[in-house]
Amino acid sequence: MTIDFHLHVKLSKKSSFSMENFNNIIEEAKENGMTAITITEHFNTLNFDDVYDTLEKTYAYKNDYFEVNGIKAFTGMEVDIAENGHVLVIGNLKKVRKIRKILSSHETSNCFIALETLLKLCSENSMLVIGSHPFRNDHPLYKIQDELLCKFDAFDLNGKDLFTYGIEEMKEKVMNMGKQYGVPVVTGSDTHQYLQLGCVMTAFEKDCTTVKEIKEEIAKGNYKIVISPCLKTKVKAATIIKKLLKEKLKV
Repeated sequence: MTIDFHLHVKLSKKSSFSMENFNNIIEEAKENGMTAITITEHFNTLNFDDVYDTLEKTYAYKNDYFEVNGIKAFTGMEVDIAENGHVLVIGNLKKVRKIRKILSSHETSNCFIALETLLKLCSENSMLVIGSHPFRNDHPLYKIQDELLCKFDAFDLNGKDLFTYGIEEMKEKVMNMGKQYGVPVVTGSDTHQYLQLGCVMTAFEKDCTTVKEIKEEIAKGNYKIVISPCLKTKVKAATIIKKLLKEKLKV
């Protein structure tokens, strides 16, 4: 199974969910050799529930994913925390919705949930928890307390950050952080525009059908990280197109 762990299905937080855009994501994923994606839209995006309401009406949901034209679309969200970091929370859709409802009182920067509280909530609901782009300047997850960082299931080797800060430099930082805390490293494109898909991928030996299986395979290290030789081109093109579309749509 080859998967992208960090993927946004909306152009921006202010834009509406588009099935046309979602279908483009699925086709781009297939063209890049992926067999799975993980939907990690921002938890405080405009009309968060519309994303999953629409997908539930359109596709069959089994185990922990939607079956979409041969692609497994696992479910989750990206959560802002009080410590100024971002966290990917991935699991069964009912539990994703349950946690999202709890987070309804933590949607703005003055009241984001504390990481310790979020980790406890995720543990109680058997979620896969990945630390997003840990060395991004405006969301420096690496500065959080050691005793909390070691509780993550994985850290995110982020396609956007590899482009922004340098592939070798950022890869070394994230891999060393993983070793320091005994936490595996997986990849996520962090795409908001589908051309960015495939810039990074995580390839598992096993074809996982549940988040529990994915967590087990990550813990065992039964996967490899793939960084596309076209990463810079993919991220740069997606960034330009995203900017143009946001200006056109005023979102």
